[in-house]
Amino acid sequence: MQFDQVGANALMEITSRPDLVFVRGQGSWLEDHNGKRYLDMIQGWAVNTLGHSPKNVVEAMCKQAAELMNPSPAFYNAPMMELAKLITQNSCFDRVFFANSGGEANEGAIKLARKWGQKNRKGAFKIITFDHSFHGRTLATMSASGKAGWDTIFAPQVDGFPKAKLNDIDSVRALVDETTVAVMLEPIQGEGGVIPADPAFMQALRALCDEKGLLLIVDEVQSGMGRTGVLFAYQHSGIEPDIMTLAKGIGAGVPLAALCAKESVSCFEHGDQGGTYNGNPVMTAVGVEVMKTLTAPGFMESVNERAQQLSDGLIALSNKWGFKGERGQGLLRALILDNEDGPAIVAAARDRDPEGMLLNSPRPNLLRFMPALNISESDLDTCLQILDELIAQVRA
Repeated sequence: MQFDQVGANALMEITSRPDLVFVRGQGSWLEDHNGKRYLDMIQGWAVNTLGHSPKNVVEAMCKQAAELMNPSPAFYNAPMMELAKLITQNSCFDRVFFANSGGEANEGAIKLARKWGQKNRKGAFKIITFDHSFHGRTLATMSASGKAGWDTIFAPQVDGFPKAKLNDIDSVRALVDETTVAVMLEPIQGEGGVIPADPAFMQALRALCDEKGLLLIVDEVQSGMGRTGVLFAYQHSGIEPDIMTLAKGIGAGVPLAALCAKESVSCFEHGDQGGTYNGNPVMTAVGVEVMKTLTAPGFMESVNERAQQLSDGLIALSNKWGFKGERGQGLLRALILDNEDGPAIVAAARDRDPEGMLLNSPRPNLLRFMPALNISESDLDTCLQILDELIAQVRA
């Protein structure tokens, strides 16, 4: 296969892409148009929960597509109801709305909180979010995000998202006023550099929200669906949020997201929320397979075994090279470097021969790891061995 430059030029320029085309993937490995293989440690940014083209997901999609693809969201379909039931049975939530992306789910969470504020807090609309947070690419979710400059790229921004400091409860309390309706955060700031919210901070947030009559929203687009070693990251803190958003891992590679809420918060009226592909049966059939896999006996135990292996390996590399340690939860982890050569290591990993590796550097001084939750022990060992080799190469 030749690289199609005309086809590449027909795509809108939104990011810098290398001149390679991935043509197939299986498990933790991808293959490009030249036949070169890559060990994938990012999996579409924590999207491919079960790796590339998992057999049960492919079979579920094909079976459902042959039976029913899109009856319209104005009607029930069986996979939609089954997935909603599985989510509510395995979480603290009572109601689910399905969407297509994390940004769309978070936009829905913002709308739901504001609707609740209209009904219960005299029109309160402000949602406290956090510095370095990332909630999506819609106008509202960009304004909610704490990524520097994002609130002004498409000015005027959407008003009502004051920023607090993660793990600093006093900074949150200082922002609460009569127009505040909710606090929204990622239990682990992924794009911000894999920074976990402390369990004590999560508990203090829950207490503050209860004290002030506010909603607590957790954005688990990246941290949910087993990524942190439990089904949902809020469970690490022993608290119950009012609203949760899911995406990425719930679809195992296909566009699927979910807005989950307690019954007491589910105040949308008919027409307030919708979407052409809301609860699409092909996508939700995939979600059913993902939930059944994650909740199967022994699966999460294996995730935590691989998480410990990755953590131990990163600590060993940090000690060897004089780095600043590692952090994260489950199979969402970061190696903290002692300088800003993360992008150089990412490039060297991709260009390595005869087999490459895909890494991510959300900040120039760290590398982020988001492998498939069912990555093998040997593939993880291979990753750590290659990484050691790459660091030596770049530091030479």
